[in-house]
Amino acid sequence: MAVHIKLLDDRRRQAWDRFVVEDCPEATFFHRSGWKTVIEAAFKQQCSYLYAEREGQIVGVLPLVHVKSPVFGDRLISTAFTIGGGTAAIDPEAHAALDAEAVRLMDHLGVGCLELRRPPRSHIGDGWRAKSGIYANFSRPIAPDEVDCLKEIPRKQRAVVRKAIDAGELADAVETNPSRFFPLYALSMRNMGTPVFGRRFFTSLMREFAGVCDCLTVSHQAVAVASVLNFYFRDKVMPYYTGCLPEARDLGANDFMYWRLMRRSVDRGFTVFDFGRSKLGTGPFSFKKNWGFEAQSIVHEYRVKGGGEPPEINPLNPKYRLFVKAWKRLPLGVANILGPQVVRQIG
Repeated sequence: MAVHIKLLDDRRRQAWDRFVVEDCPEATFFHRSGWKTVIEAAFKQQCSYLYAEREGQIVGVLPLVHVKSPVFGDRLISTAFTIGGGTAAIDPEAHAALDAEAVRLMDHLGVGCLELRRPPRSHIGDGWRAKSGIYANFSRPIAPDEVDCLKEIPRKQRAVVRKAIDAGELADAVETNPSRFFPLYALSMRNMGTPVFGRRFFTSLMREFAGVCDCLTVSHQAVAVASVLNFYFRDKVMPYYTGCLPEARDLGANDFMYWRLMRRSVDRGFTVFDFGRSKLGTGPFSFKKNWGFEAQSIVHEYRVKGGGEPPEINPLNPKYRLFVKAWKRLPLGVANILGPQVVRQIG
């Protein structure tokens, strides 16, 4: 039977999410329909969530975001403001139909670039180009036994975890709103020279994904020193956004935080710790390797109008070096105001 491509509306959101969570192994947390609500509310960018239907059943999805920017140009991204996306389908026909519709939408909107993030299969050739070597992902199973889990952490990093546990000075708590998380996250982002996602974004995110999203915050003497916002998808816990005070390092608070997240997740039945992506050559990349995680290269695939080079919109691009340096010197309040305006143009 023929495949028909349609645009998601509220009537089909439940069916879309059921397909993503239950029916399609290629789909990820970043294919969930709730991202459309969050992105449109927080960034005012238009979303076109395409799905393939056969005999009334969804057989493929492709969440696209039209990122408009006078600085970086207009782009169509799956899924902008996240690390995942790309076409997710249960058969080649649906996959091809969604890809073709994305190209037609690109031409209709007149955007310069179509980008699929971590797509499940390759489109190399026929106008598509792949790019890797910027980001890597880190993921592995969580040992159910606490002793075995601790042994999986390399010796040097394990010593930091043990010291933090034995000191008995740190406490962790799970929270369902970003009130203690956001100040730590915003401070860390400013200190790295990276524009911050706004508080409104996180409030909307945690409201939309209630039940599959939380924060784990670590305190020292009743002061929050580190926090991580997590997603839960199928068998995975996914620590995604994080932040801390400068003194967190000496306290071992970040290591303690991830250890406690692992153990809490095991108690809830999750079996995989997806540490998320990091840029090669950065501190977070080294931190995850020091925890014994293997780097898995992330591929982004592009279709560029006129066949040009894919854009280099990332902090490792030398042309943004002065921007990063200047951003680190901004007062925190100013960075928090300007950050969301910059981020909405980057995607």
